[in-house]
Amino acid sequence: MTISANEHERYDADVWTEVAKFLDGRSLMMLAATSRWFYRLVMEDSIWKYVCLRDLQVPAPQNTAFKWIKLYVSAFDGSHSYIFRQQEKHLDWMRIGAFFMDSSVVLLSERLGSQVKIPKQDSTDNTLESGCCVLRNVKTGIWIADLQLVRCPVCDLNTCDGTMQTLDARHIELFLNEGYQDGSWEYQILGSHDIRKPTESASGVIFDVKHLKDSSTSGILDLKSWTGSRTDWQPKAMITLNAVAVNTYLQENEGVHVKYQAMKAGANGEVVSIRISQQLL
Repeated sequence: MTISANEHERYDADVWTEVAKFLDGRSLMMLAATSRWFYRLVMEDSIWKYVCLRDLQVPAPQNTAFKWIKLYVSAFDGSHSYIFRQQEKHLDWMRIGAFFMDSSVVLLSERLGSQVKIPKQDSTDNTLESGCCVLRNVKTGIWIADLQLVRCPVCDLNTCDGTMQTLDARHIELFLNEGYQDGSWEYQILGSHDIRKPTESASGVIFDVKHLKDSSTSGILDLKSWTGSRTDWQPKAMITLNAVAVNTYLQENEGVHVKYQAMKAGANGEVVSIRISQQLL
């Protein structure tokens, strides 16, 4: 049945706004393509804000620098950080999910379990040796977490079987910023070290320090609930409202090289991306 333009005007915009909130991004764009009336309605930023927060399962940030439709596309179009950089090194990836950075201080750790705690030392080098470090001036709001599998960065041989696991987290606005797109924002190494002994697993975790003792965070520290059997070599991940973690049990090895990286929004800007990488020695 064909509906005339005049009949469109009789639609109840409030009703259709509520209907639109139950659709996914693809369905919303299909609805927008049916007429100018629906296009204007679907392009309302409030609809995309609702859908984005619903699908990411996170609360709303205080403010955003971009329209919500752009944030939605950036989060759900299949993009990840290695598409923009080092495509030749990238092997595989999986989306973990989204979490919320409520404070500007995070705890990074390569260890899981009850031993995770905020280090007292101020020296990054010292704290890295203990398996964790505190990172400050982190951009608050919604963060997207991925697990990346990358070819060994030490050589350029396509035949090299060496791989590196990376917990890759970014602020939801990162890919939309010109500084990231033109390559002027780069990852800086916070520190690295070697664990020169057989290692059971490669793990990485990012905690919002403000919520380190929350009951939701304790689920990450309960390894038996999500890491699986020690004979299962497939990577496992867990995400809560204010934290994300990955764990991969390893076969026989001689140790692991661990590296922590962060990207700032300019020389003195906030931290907008974090990486914790592990590579077998």
